[in-house]
Amino acid sequence: MTITRSRSLHRDRVDGRYRSAVSIGCARVTRPWCLIVLLVATASARADDTPTRLPPKLTLGEALALFRAHGLDLLIAEAAIQGAEGDVTTANAIPNPSLSVSYGPYAFYWKCTNAMGCSRPPSSVSAEITDQAAIEDTLSGKRHLRNEIASAALRAAKLGRVDAERTLAYQVKAQFEQVLLAQSAVRFAKDTADANALMLDKAEKQRDADKIQRPDLLRVRVAKLESDQELDQAQQGLRKARAELAFLLGVRDAVPEFVVAEPQLEHYALPNALASANHDALLAQAFAARPDLQAQEAQLASAEAARHLARRQRFPDVTLSLGYTQQGIDQNAASPPTFSIGLSAPIPVLYQQQGEIAKTDAVARQQRLQVEKLRAQIVNDFESAYADFIASQALVRRMEEGALLETARQAKDDVKLLYEKGGAQLVDYLVALSTYISTNLEYLNDVAGYWTAVFELEQAVGKELR
Repeated sequence: MTITRSRSLHRDRVDGRYRSAVSIGCARVTRPWCLIVLLVATASARADDTPTRLPPKLTLGEALALFRAHGLDLLIAEAAIQGAEGDVTTANAIPNPSLSVSYGPYAFYWKCTNAMGCSRPPSSVSAEITDQAAIEDTLSGKRHLRNEIASAALRAAKLGRVDAERTLAYQVKAQFEQVLLAQSAVRFAKDTADANALMLDKAEKQRDADKIQRPDLLRVRVAKLESDQELDQAQQGLRKARAELAFLLGVRDAVPEFVVAEPQLEHYALPNALASANHDALLAQAFAARPDLQAQEAQLASAEAARHLARRQRFPDVTLSLGYTQQGIDQNAASPPTFSIGLSAPIPVLYQQQGEIAKTDAVARQQRLQVEKLRAQIVNDFESAYADFIASQALVRRMEEGALLETARQAKDDVKLLYEKGGAQLVDYLVALSTYISTNLEYLNDVAGYWTAVFELEQAVGKELR
């Protein structure tokens, strides 16, 4: 026996997962251990359903890899694929032949006429084997049509898993961006709280030296308490965002402390695929790449095959049988050994599958309409995502290229400097600080909204655009 083994890592076009492809060829597969090797190699290619372990620092690429390997919804979709594979095996199955054998005395009453003694009564032997309509099932094409139905359903299940990855990957990306936003919000809130703490300390010292009025001190104290409140709220938001991301990645225990890092997603940047594509080209890509449309077309193919099978079922199942009978085995035999061949089939006189044909016709029509509905839904998804992308792009570019954020920061710093030199009132500084805080938070939300719109557009198109 010779065994050849090759191992490579590739991306399956159907289910979208990285799999270890192992090919093993045996010159003679009668050896038991060769079969064991084949089974082990097959099992090693299945998805890993162990719980996710998050690293202390997580990038977007690592998050997507963990999601594709351990995401619970994807594992559920893979289980559905295994069920569809079982249906294909069932559809390809050939019915087992049926064998019946009988043996016994030919008569219950046997009259003894021999004065020397009675011989045993004559025996009856019969045997019959039938093909359970297996030959007719193959020749009539019924088995082939069942295979087409199951195979199309299997393609739909695999494409359904790809579509689940498409929609859930968008959720992972969007939630990853939310964690980034929450981390930035915590950092900004902490910096603001620290700055207000210094301002309050300085104001209290000035109050002790009668250099500041009590109402101004109270305003600074209120600003400090508000910044503490905002810091607590930002930390709460970060914990919730982490928990949601951990759930999407398949974490099943307590959520560990971790940070996410993806510098590109913290600022505005136009992906190359979007810079070189226009509206119509992206919509055409959506029709070509959306796995849910392909899955629905596979469901339509399965329904069409079911229509043909329903009509083929009007041809009766013909059963072929071979028989052998013998009654008695000696000179008293009532019947010599006899071989027989026969055919049996129901006569389709009273019913010709009208109900099944009508039902499969209706299902096929529903599936065709579902395809058309989904095409319209793709247009709606794309137009909505494209509008969000254009709008969010304008907002974040105005913040960065229009220098709105930088202007607010400079205004806050200038008023603070004037206040420290006595050229501005405390209320002026507090107003400038409040404007800067609100502008900065708006910028963070605009960046997060922009990248979420990019991810939404990727989901609508059905492919990566970065």
